[in-house]
Order: sequence, then structure tokens, then C-alpha cells
Amino acid sequence: MKQKFWSFGDDFVIRDDRDNDCYQVDGEVFSFGDNLSLRDMAGIEVASIRQRLLSWGPTYEIHRPGHHATVVSKEHFTFFHCKFEVDGPGDEDYEAAGDFLDHEYEIHGQGGTAALVTKQWFSWSDSYGIEVADELDPVLFLAVAVVIDLVCHDEKKH
Repeated sequence: MKQKFWSFGDDFVIRDDRDNDCYQVDGEVFSFGDNLSLRDMAGIEVASIRQRLLSWGPTYEIHRPGHHATVVSKEHFTFFHCKFEVDGPGDEDYEAAGDFLDHEYEIHGQGGTAALVTKQWFSWSDSYGIEVADELDPVLFLAVAVVIDLVCHDEKKH
């Protein structure tokens, strides 16, 4: 996942491990809160990300066609690292825990490690490597990684 160096809004492309374009993230430029659309390369929306404006702390909803909403919220009062609660439908509940610099995240669920998110060093723009367990929906974890980046590394808000 690599954000464009010069872009309006939060626009970037998500590539696979062979550097093939897989998804495009399109952020709305003029909106209250963060609103993004995750689309496949045919332009079909596979997920949308909406910031909840009236909530205690950073909270986002991920909507995927055919699924109930997943709510991602940053936990409060964590010291030396960030934690996010990922509250999905049914058994799709996870916790994302990051290191002190917010460059490494592990996302755990009932079945163990679901995904690993690593921010790449020495890059002109924000770049992440994301590894998702084979049996899980990669779109959900890509969207969760986008939310983590919005909360932890969005310099427009700092």
C-alpha cells in the first residue's frame, strides 16, 4: 500500500507482492471527516471507510458489500503503543496492536494472527507491507490498515 507523494485527499494504489495494481483508494477532498472508497481496478467499490464524527476518540466504519459494518476505534489510555479495536459482524472481532513508533502492527483474532502491517522506512511517501492470513478476507485488513494510517500518520491533522 503506497500513498501518492502529491495528491489531493487520501488517494493511493494498493499493489500485490509482484507490484501489480490491485486496489485504488480514493479519498473525498471536501468532506467532514475522512471518507474513502476502496475500489478494485475495474472501479467497483469493494469497501468504503467513513469516520464517525460524534464519537469518543477516532472511530471509523468499514462497509463492504454483503457484510455488516465493521467498526474500528482507537483504544484510549494505552502507553508506549497504540491499540485499535476492530469490531466486525459475528466472529470478525480483532485487536490491532502497534509498536511505540506506530510502524509495526499485528492484528489478532480468535484464531491467532490475522494480519501483519509494516511501515516501510526510507520512502518518499507512506508505504506499507501487509500480510493477511490465507483464509481471511484481505479487503477488510487492507481497510483496517488504511484506518490505522489515517489515525496515526495523518500529518494534515497535526
